[in-house]
Amino acid sequence: MTSNPTPNPTQWHVGLVGYGEVGRILAEDLRLRQVKVSAYDIKLDGADAAPLRDHAALHGVTLAASHQDLARRADLIVSAVTASQAVPVADACAPAVRPGAWFLDFNSASPGAKQRAAELIDGAGGRYVEGAVMTSVPPYRIKVPLLLGGAGSAALAPLLEQLGFAAKPASDQLGVASAVKMCRSVIIKGLEAMVIESFTTARAYGVEDAVLASLKETFPGIDWEKQGAYFFQRVIEHGRRRSEEVREVAETVREIGLEPWSAAGTAERQGWMADLADDGVFGARGTPDFARSPDWRTEADRILALLKTKD
Repeated sequence: MTSNPTPNPTQWHVGLVGYGEVGRILAEDLRLRQVKVSAYDIKLDGADAAPLRDHAALHGVTLAASHQDLARRADLIVSAVTASQAVPVADACAPAVRPGAWFLDFNSASPGAKQRAAELIDGAGGRYVEGAVMTSVPPYRIKVPLLLGGAGSAALAPLLEQLGFAAKPASDQLGVASAVKMCRSVIIKGLEAMVIESFTTARAYGVEDAVLASLKETFPGIDWEKQGAYFFQRVIEHGRRRSEEVREVAETVREIGLEPWSAAGTAERQGWMADLADDGVFGARGTPDFARSPDWRTEADRILALLKTKD
């Protein structure tokens, strides 16, 4: 067991905890740079394992048997799971983390959660750095803007850049980067929920064209048709993860003593959309038409049809 990773990050073994959309994108981009990659996901033990195993085989990613199996071999662990699992993943990896290994927490968790995760990793001899992903990953892939926080953020940033990340230290104080992310998400995730609620209601009353025209007049820089379709698509496909993230946003607000009425409502709407998606309201997952309509009205009509059946 080595005491510290080699100073050349392109020779590191990167371990990805979470092999969902973000994990697979990072794996693909790291493998293009010939970086050794391992991955672990709890879905590997379930019925949904086949697509993950196929992806790993295609891109030369080694699948680990457990969190600790992954941690034992990794010079850099990237935790990219749902927000509620940020601390449990750190707890699961900590007993096997290699001395001096980096742990990059990619998760949308509150500053308090990041601090608890850091205590676990740093206490086991690893080096914890929080990462705040500042926009949607797919368009940017590994180059997604990433703010780093914690005592090791300045040291890790240039190493991550050599791996292809677009990382920037925000503060050596843990929680600052996450606070930026969480406060931003009050607006961004809230806007998603408000658009779905507003547009669906406007569609029901037959006033969507007037609403869109009014929004365009007030905010002429936004293509509301295109933005509406994008918001519907992303929430339908990732509402479960988003609802968990916004619950962490609400906790961030609550930690300062402010009641998170807006964030709590956003979490409910995102979770409600995730429930509809799980029930097949928007079609079957994996089919070409699932969450891919260029017109948000298609998805709004599906919601309205469901609501009529409950009258």
